[in-house]
Amino acid sequence: MNLRDLVYGLYARRVEGRLDHDQVPKHIGVILDGNRRWAKASGGSAVQGHQAGADKISELLGWCSETDVEVVTLWLLSTDNFDRPEAELIPLLGIIENTVSNLAADGRWRVHHVGTLDLLPARTQTVLKEAEQATAGIDGIIVNVAVGYGGRQEIADAVRSLLLDHASKGTSFEELAEVVSTDLISEHLYTRGQPDPDLVIRTSGEQRLSGFMLWQSAHSEYYFCEVFWPAFRKVDFLRALRDYAARHRRYGT
Repeated sequence: MNLRDLVYGLYARRVEGRLDHDQVPKHIGVILDGNRRWAKASGGSAVQGHQAGADKISELLGWCSETDVEVVTLWLLSTDNFDRPEAELIPLLGIIENTVSNLAADGRWRVHHVGTLDLLPARTQTVLKEAEQATAGIDGIIVNVAVGYGGRQEIADAVRSLLLDHASKGTSFEELAEVVSTDLISEHLYTRGQPDPDLVIRTSGEQRLSGFMLWQSAHSEYYFCEVFWPAFRKVDFLRALRDYAARHRRYGT
C-alpha cells in the first residue's frame, strides 16, 4: 500500500465514522458511466473498460451492505447502447451475463431485472430470468440490473401493461379514464412494489439523467461524481452519502 492509498483509507474511515445511518438513502440508483473513457486513459480497449466496470460492482454492493442501503439499481445497458458496434456490444453483453450470474451466485443479493427483455438476445434473457428465480427467496439487498433499459420505454411499457390488464377485465376506455392515476401507472413499472430512489449517483462528470428512471426519480436527489466508474472508490461513495444526508428534502413543498 502506497502513501496515497493510506491517506484515502484514513479519510474514508473518518467520513464513515461521521455518517448518520438514519440518514442513509434506502434506494440508490447508479449510472455506471465512464468505462470507455477510463480504458482510453489507461491505454486499454473498450471491452477492458467494461470488464473493469463490472468488477467494481461487487465492491459497491459491499459498501451498500455496510451502510444499510436496501435497494440498488445499476444501469448496465441502455436501449441506446444497442447502436454501438457489434465488436463492442457482443463482448459487453457477455460481461453483463457473467456479472448477473456472479451476483446471483454470491448468495447475498436478490437480483431483479428492469428493462425490456424482448430487446435482448435469448442467452441474455435466460441469464436474467435464472438469476431472478435463483435469488427470489434471498432476504438481502434488492439489486435491480437495468439491462436493455430506457426511461421512456419503461413508461410506455407501463401504460401498455395497464391497458392490457384492464382490457382483460372488460374495462371500457371511459371507465379507465376515470380511474387512471400516477399510483395506477406506478403499479405497472419495472420497479413496482419498490421504493423510488432516494439518491441517484452518476460517475464520469456528466450531469444528466439520460433517461434513467424518469418516472421514479421525480423527487430523487442527484450526485454527480467526476471520477470514471472503474476508478470509483469507497471514499467517493461515502461522500455521496454524506452530501445526501446534508440535504433537506422538500418533495415539492
